[in-house]
Amino acid sequence: MSSALLDEATRIAREFDYPADRVQRGVEEYIKQSNEGLAQENTTLSQIPTFVTAVPNGTEKGLYLAVDLGGTNFRVCSVQLHGDTTFSLTQSKIMIPRELMASGTSKDLFLFLARQIEAFLRIHHNEHFEAHLRRRRDGNDVEDLFDLGFTFSFPVRQCGINSGTLIRWTKGFNIPDAVGHDVCALLQSAIDELHLPVRVAALVNDTVGTLMARSYTSPGETGTLLGAIFGTGTNGAYVEKLDKVTKLKNMKDAHYDTTTGEMIINAEWGSFDNHMSVLPDTVYDQELDADSNNPGVQMFEKRVSGMFLGEILRRALLAMHNNPELGLFKTSKTSNVSLPSDSLFYRQWGLDTSLLSQVEADTSKDFVDVKAALKDHLKIENPSDAECQAVKILVHAIGKRAARLSAVPIAAILIHTGKLETENMVDVGVDGSLVEFYPKFEEYIREALREVSQVGVAGDKKVRIGISKDGSGVGAALIALVASKDENLRSPNGNAK
Repeated sequence: MSSALLDEATRIAREFDYPADRVQRGVEEYIKQSNEGLAQENTTLSQIPTFVTAVPNGTEKGLYLAVDLGGTNFRVCSVQLHGDTTFSLTQSKIMIPRELMASGTSKDLFLFLARQIEAFLRIHHNEHFEAHLRRRRDGNDVEDLFDLGFTFSFPVRQCGINSGTLIRWTKGFNIPDAVGHDVCALLQSAIDELHLPVRVAALVNDTVGTLMARSYTSPGETGTLLGAIFGTGTNGAYVEKLDKVTKLKNMKDAHYDTTTGEMIINAEWGSFDNHMSVLPDTVYDQELDADSNNPGVQMFEKRVSGMFLGEILRRALLAMHNNPELGLFKTSKTSNVSLPSDSLFYRQWGLDTSLLSQVEADTSKDFVDVKAALKDHLKIENPSDAECQAVKILVHAIGKRAARLSAVPIAAILIHTGKLETENMVDVGVDGSLVEFYPKFEEYIREALREVSQVGVAGDKKVRIGISKDGSGVGAALIALVASKDENLRSPNGNAK
């Protein structure tokens, strides 16, 4: 039985092979779809202009605020940039009351957020806050405002560095009267109602924040080219030449600084190749997609990101479990494995991707960590060595395919921007649980990069990949700094438009 089990695990694992020629095809298709996204709206790769037109170099100084509304928590932080690639961060986090997420009005929600900003200023920057109130009382017009970067992790149509209209709510939020409105203006008007010394200077996407934070903290002659997230979800943002973003010409209400000749583009690469012209596909991918709440979209993300890898593995193992000839995790005369009926093994999304990390890291002869992971996550006890080996074979195949797929957008952006030809070193900032904690994830990315003909071993040597922490804090503060320097965004009274 054990040899049949391992043969079948190996056969299924082969379906997840993603060889060099497929990687190459993926890269070529990515470049094609990325050019389409730069030229027009409503393409597979959105290629969203962020209106951020400069990346930091580590010498920036000052005190900036950043807030992050990304889900059920609201984070307020202040970032002191020391001007030597280092910073200090002070932050507070508050849970958003359920009733404000769904049944309230946008005014209720944004006033709640503004009150958290006020409480934060009183606790952490009271001197500045009191001085501001005194000046206002004395009729002194000289405003000394905090510039604030607003990380807002919901779909918005951005039309400037500090303006963007909400397209729709996700993540359990549902406040209809905010849809179609400028979220920066909503936050600013709540701040103004409380007379706070704060200007909403920038609307920030967390991936762009990752790029900015990395560019500030990474030493080097050139700024960071690409910020990428490989975690629960996946996305990337990179520096593009302005003249390549031809769809900007059709955006009548867009305003941005043209002096740098560059703009950061939010690729939204989770939706790369939604029409499945080059992405690898197995029956397990197809089932996962069909049973998801958004079939047919985010097809790249569904093969790469932490939210989905556990479910792909669960479906592959379940197919083996349901095959009477294999008896995976079934008690028999020769096996006393136990799998209770209430195990998460039988439930959609029941298998967390952290199990894959645990299994991949196990190098012991007797599968100590594999057994612990199966017990902790799925209540499976006494699995045989063959069953553990089968799990390991599948985990390795699914994790490695995700990493090799992750190389596709990275290679495509390196080639598309021409940076490997013009620079001695290209910096890439990454964040997310997979790239930080999954064993050998970066190693497998690099292996695939070297197999792409226009990158090769020489190109891979030029690519520096580094962890970028706290994009929604430090990154948002840095975008506020870039925005505060842009005089075009200020109206005659010195406030942002």
